Order: sequence, then structure tokens, then C-alpha cells
Amino acid sequence: MGSPGAEEWVPHDGGMRKVRALLPDCRGCELWEDADQVVPGEGPVRSRMMLVGETPGDHEDKEGHVFVGPAGHLLDKALAEAGIDRAQVYLTNAVKHFRFERQGKRRIHKTPSAGQITACRPWLVRELEIVKPELVVVMGSVAAKALLGSAFRVTQERGKRVELPDGRPAVATVHPSAVVRSDEFRRDFGRFVDDLRVAIGLLG
Repeated sequence: MGSPGAEEWVPHDGGMRKVRALLPDCRGCELWEDADQVVPGEGPVRSRMMLVGETPGDHEDKEGHVFVGPAGHLLDKALAEAGIDRAQVYLTNAVKHFRFERQGKRRIHKTPSAGQITACRPWLVRELEIVKPELVVVMGSVAAKALLGSAFRVTQERGKRVELPDGRPAVATVHPSAVVRSDEFRRDFGRFVDDLRVAIGLLG
């Protein structure tokens, strides 16, 4: 089933307050039907660094805030270790509604489809226009598809300086949820922190 895409709901004037006000109305794809609520980005509107994740999880969908579940707690720890103040960065997701499948009473995260990523992309583009970050940290394959194209491979390019299509510098890394689930937790947490340190280094 084709999605109309979010474009007709995205405001092209006004700031982040207007974006947050209009996001709940979006019907650009079908994910709004089952999710509890839309989860907007958060952080200072003039942040030098923007971190883009994949999609809200169960905790985020219930609370309406980004990165408040297990992956968010790990991200907080990694940011602190890398010397980044979470309160100084803008955090958002490539897809703004939780995609899941039910297993009994549990809601299990499901990766958004290519169509859903494309449908939601206009919101992310507008956030970039408003925040104007000097650097973007792209976390996970969904964010990479939205910002760097479907051919981009996080596994091959992580921790290096890359450029978004608009020429803005970026660093790709894994999504913190992948570190949470890792069998080699200490190693993978260390690598994740190293990638964040690369991002800090590029900001200078």
C-alpha cells in the first residue's frame, strides 16, 4: 500500500513549536493508527549537534518523549562518557511513530519499512532546516537510509566523517539498542563512545 507521505502536513514556516503542534495530525503513513502517540524530537533548537535515531520504542510511545527506554539510558551513559551534555544536543528519530507487532501482551519493536522511512522524511528535513546543526550523528540503519540513502552501510562507514547530501558533516554509528542487545557489551559500548568522540572532535 502506498503512503501519501508527510509533506502535506509539514509546515514550511514557523519554528519547532509549529512542527510539534502539527506532528500529531500527520497521516503520511499508516503507523499513526496503532501507535499511542507521535514522538517529536527534543532539545535546544540551536544545537550544534543533532542525533538521529530510528523510531520510538515502547517506552517512548507511552511517554511521548525520545530516548527514555533502555536504549535511551545507554545513550545517556555513552554521551556522558564522550563528554557530551544531552541537554545541549537535539535528539530525534527518522520515523516518528512506534512500529511494532504484538506478542501476547508485549509490543515488540519492528523495523520501519522503506516506504515508512520515506513517508516520514519531510519531518526530519524540516527539523534539520530549523535546528541547522553543524554536525549530525546518524544512529542505525533506518536513520542512515533516511539521511544517507539506501546504499549506505553503517557497518562499513561507522566512526568516519561522511557528508549528508546538503554537504553537512555527519558521523554514522550503530543504534544504542544494538549495544543494549550485544553479547560483547563492553567492547561495543566502547566503540559506540569512540564514535561519539569522533563527532565531538569534528565539531572542534
